[in-house]
Amino acid sequence: MGEARTSRRERLRAETAREIKTIALELMAKGGPDAISLRAIAREMGMTAGAIYGYYPTRDDLITTLISDVYTSLVDTAEAARDAVPADDPAGRILAWGRALRTWSLANPEGFRLIYGDPVPGYRAPEGGAAADAERRACALLTELIAGAWPTVQAPDDFDWDDFGPALVQHMREEFPGLPPAVLALSLRTWGRMHGLISLEVYGHLGPQVTDPAKLYESELRALLRSLGL
Repeated sequence: MGEARTSRRERLRAETAREIKTIALELMAKGGPDAISLRAIAREMGMTAGAIYGYYPTRDDLITTLISDVYTSLVDTAEAARDAVPADDPAGRILAWGRALRTWSLANPEGFRLIYGDPVPGYRAPEGGAAADAERRACALLTELIAGAWPTVQAPDDFDWDDFGPALVQHMREEFPGLPPAVLALSLRTWGRMHGLISLEVYGHLGPQVTDPAKLYESELRALLRSLGL
């Protein structure tokens, strides 16, 4: 009996925590990043402010959890798409990753805006932790795809490790020992080309300009692969 009651309490707590996160993203979608507040969420849920603090002591704790969840969801989706393509087809894996990135972003516009849009005013990200790990995992995934095509890809040779942030350099050199810094530069440039069109679409800037954003994005992915020599 005791175990059953504990299990039920845990399930209810997990459901409430999920609802808090869902409402936080909805508030952000309606009013921008500044609209996220524990008191506003409590009002939406019919909870007292004191009760919601039992789940997330501060707004920053909630935002950090959201960022971690969003990055994890994105990377899990992209990894699944990548793994559906044979490892000996680097071009196909990059193409699958890029397509999955756009599909996920359009299905999760609030999450995309949280991690790639305007910063939440006053938010201070903690050093390390799950959110930072999830962000590095997202960066490492694309680097791994480019590394899988190395040395076939046409990478610039005018970069060294001093051109990148120390934390990122440490992570990448641990993940990919022996890989030259030019590959990391190429990964970031690849990401920029994918992110650019997706961001325009998520924020509604492509709608008035093109009738088929998917066709435009697919064309950019193909041009990207050609620029990589794949």
